[in-house]
Amino acid sequence: MKQAIIGAIAGLLTGLLAYFAVRAAGGDTALGVALLLVATLFASRLTEQLLTERQEDSIAEASGANHQADPQGDAVPVAALPEAALLVSDKWRVLAANEAAVTLFESRLVGSDVRQTLRYPAVAEAVRQALDSDAPTIREITALGGQEGYLRLRAVPVGAGRLLLTVTDISQTRLSERMRSDFVANASHELRTPLANIMGFIETLQGPAAGDEAATSRFLTIMSREAARMARLIDDLLSLSRIELDRYVRPSTALPVAPLLTEVKTAFGQQLAQGNRELQIDMPEDLPDVLADHDQIMQVLHNLVSNAIKYGRAGTPIRIIVRQEAQRRDSPMLRIAVADEGEGIPKEHLPRLTERFYRADTGRSRSLGGTGLGLAIVKHIVERHRGRVEIDSEPGKGSVFAFLLPVAPAGIETGAVVTKV
Repeated sequence: MKQAIIGAIAGLLTGLLAYFAVRAAGGDTALGVALLLVATLFASRLTEQLLTERQEDSIAEASGANHQADPQGDAVPVAALPEAALLVSDKWRVLAANEAAVTLFESRLVGSDVRQTLRYPAVAEAVRQALDSDAPTIREITALGGQEGYLRLRAVPVGAGRLLLTVTDISQTRLSERMRSDFVANASHELRTPLANIMGFIETLQGPAAGDEAATSRFLTIMSREAARMARLIDDLLSLSRIELDRYVRPSTALPVAPLLTEVKTAFGQQLAQGNRELQIDMPEDLPDVLADHDQIMQVLHNLVSNAIKYGRAGTPIRIIVRQEAQRRDSPMLRIAVADEGEGIPKEHLPRLTERFYRADTGRSRSLGGTGLGLAIVKHIVERHRGRVEIDSEPGKGSVFAFLLPVAPAGIETGAVVTKV
């Protein structure tokens, strides 16, 4: 019925254009015929365009937001695809989109112009190239819509001037690749020194010091210390790699803070007693739970308290201060700070302390058994929790290392998994 109406409108336009063509010719038959042909061609093109747009609208209406049409006209469910998927016409119109695409782009898609809806240059470039070449086009981008990380964009012609546009999250793959390369580079650099020391002592014990019991005992002690340092370094590298692998997976468990601090105080009890130190905890009683991973937050606290013990002065207390931050625009946060009374750190070093293997005092750090990865691990864990790390220090007075964690939504029970955060 609608196609008949469109045809009637086109016929009427043709008649009107023919009438005005003859009037404009002023009785000149040849000119009138020429103008009539031009008018007919124009009307034909207009009819074709109207029918094409109507056909696309029909496909979009029939398929809703969850189906696409293949070249043979059979319905193929776009919803069956695991990644975000759009069916795009050669006029840049979105004919269909699955739920993953709607969630990703958070906007109305079907019937819109893909260039205006997505507003990402890489999308327009991929669609244009696929249309021009009639061949699949692939792009890798770092962010699109509400998705962060590494994404693969594919524009594949499916016939009748249409493209299937898919967006696949490849963050885990890229992070795995980078994790392997970083591990090799960092391990080869940091393991070289202790390994060289161990090999040197072995050669000495096999040569000049052979049979010297005093030298053997001293060298074996040093070798044992270097081997333990290598083991700690490998553990930290592996831990950092695992944390980076889950970088884009946000924790969603409601976790109470007080029991964590009690665990930390118990774990360091003997070590604190040996240095005549005390771990003081300052926190209100009505603290809300946080969205956090228990083991990773314990690792953060362990690293920060361990550093406070290493670099704080003997006989001085270590304080853990917990406060809820004022309500911010996005969500309330809980601030956990670990303060020591040590030598402090010069201001110029503070911005780089969370870099891998960066040390404000290389000699002292290594002599105390540091690997240079503790604060890097802290930073990556807190970033995974959508929090942040704050460092303040004053030479001669001490340092404060704090981190902020998002508060769990109201009404969520302790230990419950928050399905959407």
